Amino acid sequence: MNLQDKVAVVTGASSGIGLELARALTSEGARVFGLSRSTDKLQQIRQELGDGFHPVTCDVRDENAVKTAFDQVLREGGRLDVLINNAGLGKFGPITEFSVADWDVLMETNLRGIFLCTRAAVPQMKKQNAESGFGGHIINIASIAGLVGNPNLSAYNASKFGVRGFSEAAMKELRNDGIKVTAVYPGSVDTNFGRHSGGQGIGSRNAMTPQDIASTILHILKTDDNYLISEIVMRPLRPRG
Repeated sequence: MNLQDKVAVVTGASSGIGLELARALTSEGARVFGLSRSTDKLQQIRQELGDGFHPVTCDVRDENAVKTAFDQVLREGGRLDVLINNAGLGKFGPITEFSVADWDVLMETNLRGIFLCTRAAVPQMKKQNAESGFGGHIINIASIAGLVGNPNLSAYNASKFGVRGFSEAAMKELRNDGIKVTAVYPGSVDTNFGRHSGGQGIGSRNAMTPQDIASTILHILKTDDNYLISEIVMRPLRPRG
């Protein structure tokens, strides 16, 4: 896909991998609608990136908020070529000490949010496929924790294994509609999330950078329309330095 003038939605765009994705996509000439609950941070990013970045305050757990956000994207952008489901959070602890409230907010953010945003994006992408033969590309940011279970990460593992299952099913369901679905499984990344997860089995002293992840996703997006990378795993070569 040539990203010039394409319309992209990035959730969790106010920091970390989401912010670097917004930077990378706007540098390629895409119009990026960045979704986040952090209105102030989104406005600061708008000042940095200029007219190519469109701030959209949205809690991806909220069905009505997601509908409103995607209505805005289609009203202002006129189309939707890329959806990157990046918003997520981590809560860790032993099963016996893990609260129902923490379980619910983690599942609602990491899994329900991906479902709601994907459901909102697919009708427009199907319409574009009918018009031009290609609908668009959905990328779901999972985690190594969606491939391997870890002690004290049972809830986080469950949410990310769920992302894997949802992504594989969506890929098979949507490929004949000209819609690519790719699941991305990063290992340790040097973000606030990664730094605050130390000791939980997913952090490392020598982590990858958000720029590493963004550049790989950019490569995936720029592949030929008939070329699908359905899954990709990324790890630091020497996690302990």
